[in-house]
Amino acid sequence: MEALKSQGEIEAAVCDAVAKFQQEYMGRGPRHVHTHLIENKLFVHLEGVLTAAEQRLMDAHGRGAELLKQLRSHLVVAGKALLDTLVRDATGSQPVSVHHDFSPTTGEEVLVFTLSAAPQCRGRSDFHDRRRR
Repeated sequence: MEALKSQGEIEAAVCDAVAKFQQEYMGRGPRHVHTHLIENKLFVHLEGVLTAAEQRLMDAHGRGAELLKQLRSHLVVAGKALLDTLVRDATGSQPVSVHHDFSPTTGEEVLVFTLSAAPQCRGRSDFHDRRRR
């Protein structure tokens, strides 16, 4: 039986999984990925995701930002099965939904996953018991 991961280990595994998805599916890995797990919600913030081609589109086309936002949203929807698998493998919980937003201006992207259950973590029950008191 595999030992329970800490919340930090789960968050780090999600960062690695989402960075891998970005690199392999979107064509470029992010400069930075930050993940926060709160109960059964997983918040992923990516910085530096624009590819060179996307940056050129932003610079050269008046509707570049709008087009990029649509393109990235469609790519997340198209890659949802792979993304769900990567997140499930990292957390041990099945994603129920994913919400996505992208800022072409800053090159930031946000993914919010709702998981079927809060992942089992080392020390989690102690933390939640203290919060309830």
